[in-house]
Amino acid sequence: MMAVRAVNGGSLFRTAASPPLLTFGCRFRQFSSLPFRRNTELGLRFPFFCCGNQFLGYGGGLSRSVHSLVDCVMEELTAWRSRRRIRATVKLTTSGELLEDKLVNQEIEKGLLLEFKKDSDRVLLGVAQRPDGKKNWMVYDQNGVTSSIRPQQITYIVPGVENFDHAEISKFLQKAQENLDPTLLEIAWVELLEKNASVTAEELAEMIFGSSEPLASYCAHLLLSKDEVYFTVLATKGSRTIYGPRPTGQVHVEELLHKKLAKDAAEKELQDFVQLIVSAKAKPALAKPPKSSWMVDEKIQYKIESLEAYAIDACKSDEQRKTAGMILKAMGLTKTASSALNLLINIGYFPVHVNLDLLKLNILTDHSDEIIAAAESLLSDSSDSDEMNREDLTHLKVYAIDVDEADELDDALSATKLQDGRMKIWIHVADPARYVEPGSMVDREALRRGTSVFLPTGTYPMFPEKLAMEGMSLKQGELCNAVSVSVILHSDGSIAEYSVQNSIIKPTYMLTYESATELLHLNLEEEAELKILSEAAALRLKWRRQQGAIDTSTLEARIKVVNPEDLEPSINLYVENQADPAMRLVSEMMILCGEVVATFGSCNNIPLPYRGQPQSNIDVSAYSHLPEGPVRSSAIVRIMRAAEIDFRKPIRHGVLGLPGYVQFTSPIRRYLDLLAHYQVKAFLKGETPPFSAGQLEGMASIVNMQVRVVRKLSASSLRYWIIEFLRRQPREKKYRALILRFIKDRIAALFVVEVGLQASAWVSIGSQVGDEVEVQVEEAHPRDDVLYLKEVLRN
Repeated sequence: MMAVRAVNGGSLFRTAASPPLLTFGCRFRQFSSLPFRRNTELGLRFPFFCCGNQFLGYGGGLSRSVHSLVDCVMEELTAWRSRRRIRATVKLTTSGELLEDKLVNQEIEKGLLLEFKKDSDRVLLGVAQRPDGKKNWMVYDQNGVTSSIRPQQITYIVPGVENFDHAEISKFLQKAQENLDPTLLEIAWVELLEKNASVTAEELAEMIFGSSEPLASYCAHLLLSKDEVYFTVLATKGSRTIYGPRPTGQVHVEELLHKKLAKDAAEKELQDFVQLIVSAKAKPALAKPPKSSWMVDEKIQYKIESLEAYAIDACKSDEQRKTAGMILKAMGLTKTASSALNLLINIGYFPVHVNLDLLKLNILTDHSDEIIAAAESLLSDSSDSDEMNREDLTHLKVYAIDVDEADELDDALSATKLQDGRMKIWIHVADPARYVEPGSMVDREALRRGTSVFLPTGTYPMFPEKLAMEGMSLKQGELCNAVSVSVILHSDGSIAEYSVQNSIIKPTYMLTYESATELLHLNLEEEAELKILSEAAALRLKWRRQQGAIDTSTLEARIKVVNPEDLEPSINLYVENQADPAMRLVSEMMILCGEVVATFGSCNNIPLPYRGQPQSNIDVSAYSHLPEGPVRSSAIVRIMRAAEIDFRKPIRHGVLGLPGYVQFTSPIRRYLDLLAHYQVKAFLKGETPPFSAGQLEGMASIVNMQVRVVRKLSASSLRYWIIEFLRRQPREKKYRALILRFIKDRIAALFVVEVGLQASAWVSIGSQVGDEVEVQVEEAHPRDDVLYLKEVLRN
């Protein structure tokens, strides 16, 4: 058998029959006499051993026969000692001297950098700020928290520091952590054991780093305070501690046993986990272990979560990254995110079409049990604070028009013609504020989410599902609470009269856009109200265009994926024309409602999220030569200025052609709409709105940040499934594409009409912006966001 003893990464080998190296006189008689390799960051010096022109360096080893190696080491040690250079004078306290001389506490002063115990589990680094009473001090710690500490909590005062800048604490701590090398303790232990001497942190810093500068001293303190092998505490007084080397036998037994047991246990854990992975990988798709089975054991859970973090490039620590790398290496795989991803897919932990962006962006998909319980409690409460002030509008025919898979129905429409021929419109909006109060637990959770998330694979509502779908949503044939905006239009489409009131309605029809368009084409007498709504929409669109509105209607893809966790889930793709009669009808009525609420808020000085979009620089006539739809809309949208929000007064919305606009019609799925409801409903009750303009602005900044993340996720998810849809189509299939613009030379940005997707391809000479070309799919790889199209040249 071979026994191994590590010295700073270099290994000295001896047989079990050989005497200990110490009997050969292989000791470090003066630590500072060794040659060092310097670490430029901290000034660390690492000892190295050389045999002729061979080196036993840090992290390396040299295999030789036992006697030649020992002889070589002894020769080098002798040579070093003969050309000894004293780099620093270290005063070591032997067992015969008094330790009290070293236990002199430093007085606490402003600007000192000190380590202190926050509680039994946490030790922090902080800067002394000012006295707090007779003995306590206020300190500013590494987490940016100021607190009062007692002298007894201080575990170390970093020497040589005056007026330390608290903004530098994290950087100082990071440098210290980066330069900790526990193997240096063994070398110091050998020297001190021979001298029978004790040591302070500063003395150890001189020994192993050649300096007792603040950073070096603190590194030495960390090494000593965390060590459980080589040193033991001899005496402590306040922030001063003296350490002594443990006896040889005790160190060797503890160290070797601890290292061997830890190494053996880690290797067995890894082997067992790899066997689990191999077994899961070999099973057929339907027999893969469920995701929950990987979460039963904590150690297995840590390893699988390390792989997951590696796959989405979200490792929280070097240890997690190292764990994932070890697993991939043991599996014979390259250490890449894609390797980790494919492995997790192969064992059934991830579905084939896992949405990585959903994981990377940390989107909340479930509500906690606490929030669900709070929501159900709201549902069970039948009280309605607005009951006495609700207008009974159950006599009206009410149309709710939305996409066919909509779960949250939060707006509906009614219309009639007055005796003087003018049209009266009602926009009924669901009333979630009837259940949720500002500042409540459920409201705060909705604020945190900012919006519902609509993906091809599923919907993640802003409110708990039962509350959103059953309590808040409008339902056909049932009495529903609402906030109704009524408008009488002038003959030119402008607003003549309006009102905003709490109401109770009874929705008559739940229509899809397709069925509503079909009803409009049939022009049935019994659906005269729907025809009035269509006429009102046309009148409003004409009026808005006269006010400078810009038409950006285009074709938009919508996808519904059935059973997304299947190997080949079903993909239902629709391309919707935003100029479709029913879609245009609903869009115009929502815009009308937004104008009314902005006007109502302005007249009554109600702080609201007033939206605007200045577009005075756009000359729409410059694009009149382009065909209407995707080509013209794409060109105009590219030069549009960003939207703005004012919380005190309306601002012009140039794109919509309105003097003011407030989003109000989706309070179940958009938090800013819900804020508008809170404000308006408070005014209707005769109360002060719950939020000032400043408070609205603060909340809006939180919401808009989350909304931007969700938009990015929605766009990437939609694109993924469109590319997956194209991947499944026959290679010879041809698609119509419109040239939107030229990117470079003959490479054009295209709009693929059948799938509502923008892509790029080379097009032949003579093609112009707005022309239609035919393309085929050469390659489609949704996971890599790769889509290669080629033009089909006509004869």
